[in-house]
Amino acid sequence: MLPIDAAAHSSRWRRRHPCEKAALGLGLTVCAVSLPPWPGAVLVAAAAVAVLLGPAGVAPRQLWRAWRIPLGFCVTGAIPLLFSVGDPDGFVVLAPDGPLHAVRLLLRTSAASLGVLLFAFTTPVSDLLPRLVRAGVPGPVVDVALVMYRIGFLLLDTVHRVRQAQAARLGHTTRAAAWRSLAGLAATAFVRAFDRAQRLQTGLAGRGYDGTLRVLVPPATVSARFLVATAGLLAGIVALTLVLERSVL
Repeated sequence: MLPIDAAAHSSRWRRRHPCEKAALGLGLTVCAVSLPPWPGAVLVAAAAVAVLLGPAGVAPRQLWRAWRIPLGFCVTGAIPLLFSVGDPDGFVVLAPDGPLHAVRLLLRTSAASLGVLLFAFTTPVSDLLPRLVRAGVPGPVVDVALVMYRIGFLLLDTVHRVRQAQAARLGHTTRAAAWRSLAGLAATAFVRAFDRAQRLQTGLAGRGYDGTLRVLVPPATVSARFLVATAGLLAGIVALTLVLERSVL
């Protein structure tokens, strides 16, 4: 199991309805995208971090390990804005407003990723997918997503075990050995994927699979107090952004 999935299953908000957490996390994401980068995105990021480390109970180290990957994509996407291609002064030159646009994009995307992480750290996929059928998503689509979610963890476990076996047999001592081990790992994972899929199909057929995967969903009710608090937080961020923006101007 991935660390973010383990954190979601042990989250303080595990028993809350996914709609509540979606309203908060996706609401912060929308605010990060639609509000001005300064101070809107900064306020959204601060609010998301405060909720994650406070009421949600996410450890700072867990948050950083999960956030650094999307943050790397945010930085990579902002770097090209620093340059201009095909300028009369040269083929590639520094753009006049490049740093400003890069910082704005970085603030928006990093704050938006924190809003998504808020939802991911508090909502296990196994609690979310079965409820999508009630929201109008076709049942076969949800079933495929559930199966792929399960197979993904099985393949990750297989890769981990094969790498351990290769390391125990000195398969990573030299560069040539490492490349051979990598090729063997890819081949083994490919074969195991088909084997797992076949066994899964056989198991489902033996249990009378009729086209629908029926799973138990933990009971949860939507809390009006939580939704009101969420609306108040989002409205406060919007109002404070407008006030600070006018004061700066």
